[in-house]
Amino acid sequence: MKKRKILFLGETYRADAITWTNGLKEFGDFEIVSWELKTPSDTFFNRVIRIFEFKFSLFKIKKIIQLEQPDMVIAERTTSYGFLAALCGVKPVVIAQQGRTDLWPENSPLYPLKKVIQNYAFKKATLIHAWGPIMTVSMVEANVDMNKVMVLPKGIDLNKFGNKNTAKTEKICAIVTRSLLPEYRHDIILKAFAILNQKGIDYVLTIVGDGTELPKLKELAKKLNIENKVHFTGRIPNTELPKLLQDSNIYISMPTTEGVSASLFEAMATLSYPIVTDIPGNRSWIQHRKNGQLITVDNYKMLADELLWSFKNQEYRNKAILTNRKFVEEHADYNTNMAIIASKYHELINTAKNN
Repeated sequence: MKKRKILFLGETYRADAITWTNGLKEFGDFEIVSWELKTPSDTFFNRVIRIFEFKFSLFKIKKIIQLEQPDMVIAERTTSYGFLAALCGVKPVVIAQQGRTDLWPENSPLYPLKKVIQNYAFKKATLIHAWGPIMTVSMVEANVDMNKVMVLPKGIDLNKFGNKNTAKTEKICAIVTRSLLPEYRHDIILKAFAILNQKGIDYVLTIVGDGTELPKLKELAKKLNIENKVHFTGRIPNTELPKLLQDSNIYISMPTTEGVSASLFEAMATLSYPIVTDIPGNRSWIQHRKNGQLITVDNYKMLADELLWSFKNQEYRNKAILTNRKFVEEHADYNTNMAIIASKYHELINTAKNN
């Protein structure tokens, strides 16, 4: 039987993309061919170049299609890559929304154009992925046919992120695993721990990863006199992350916006208790003081108070982390979810071939 081939449109270096495409190879025996825009959107000048690159990208994609003859096309985001997937002429087309909405920033002069592009992609897509319930809200608002929406996270590898925790119980062993970028508000976390330090609370704070904010955050830790209790790991191999999570009894994430966070699932799987921002993407998974805690955006005093509350209520935390592990086993198991997604893709391809 001929091996089915998928054309993936999206940034192949992203962790989400790697999880998605690797899962399709593993559970669907798919061959993956990929294409992506080469110019990063990190500066104004690069964003202008990227727009020009986007204008001529459909020609390049059609050349790849002619050469590779893919059985279907899948795309990250419901705007840029999703729009190109909808135009490329291959059926079936699967697009995935990457955040609460892919229409951002809302004050962008390109916002109206992005909305038109997204609506076209929604209309032409055979299947639309919502990696979590929060993503369906904007889809309903855009009058998407919800019969073609699959609400299912890709999940995480529960064998890698095992059901155990080795953190010390006598002090706060907290971890942050989000990229060191402004939107993840690591400064708020440092300010909260400075309050704990002033109160004489013993802790160790591990901040994993790299990003543009690293020099500023190191300087802030010094200014707050907590540099001896904060460990910046820098970029680490993904294989080291499970052990770091298992050595932590509290997981913290303070983003201003969130879609579906694999980092949160990883913490829940390794029995690290989650304290996250009170935003829609997190409320899909966390209920305040039931299986975690929700903190008002940028409120470091509240974060400090809730950290203390959670640490003092160890019996509650122990119940919460067991509830969270059960939840990820039932709803966010990579092996289960990617098998479902791969099976659905085969079904879409077979239907398209028979029509």
